[in-house]
Amino acid sequence: MGIEILYLISLMANTYTQIHIQLVFAVQNRASLITDLWKEELYKYMTGIIQNKEHKMLQINSMPDHIHILIGLRPTQGLSDLVKVVKQESTNWINDKKFTPKKFNWQKGFGGFSYTKSDVPRVINYIQNQETHHRKIKFLDEYVEMLRAHEIEYDEKYLFKPIL
Repeated sequence: MGIEILYLISLMANTYTQIHIQLVFAVQNRASLITDLWKEELYKYMTGIIQNKEHKMLQINSMPDHIHILIGLRPTQGLSDLVKVVKQESTNWINDKKFTPKKFNWQKGFGGFSYTKSDVPRVINYIQNQETHHRKIKFLDEYVEMLRAHEIEYDEKYLFKPIL
């Protein structure tokens, strides 16, 4: 083992955390490219990425133009670094598999929302029922609602809007 790894292990030995994060990000230009034909494979692939980074997958589900992921985040990796890896590796995988008629990309940015342990069952249910939920509310309205509920300041020009 390298010195850096031993140092990290010794730093982490007395570290105890419980960090639950819901990630939300969209397909580039909010294109409806995630289909029922391959979305389960995508979920498994993304789960593998997250678990290989030693985080815990709690729930994943998508709509054709965006995805929700609830994880138990370990303090060994920054959230932005994890999302970057998940988006890059899943983009490459989707393109290598030729699941979409044109080149697939995730839109820049993401939403990251923290929850207490007592919130986790509600958030899991919410993510599981995305199809039902989106019959009542559009993605952008849902996203703004989440930002407001978590008191996150935002600039509308950077929201997940489709590019016309």
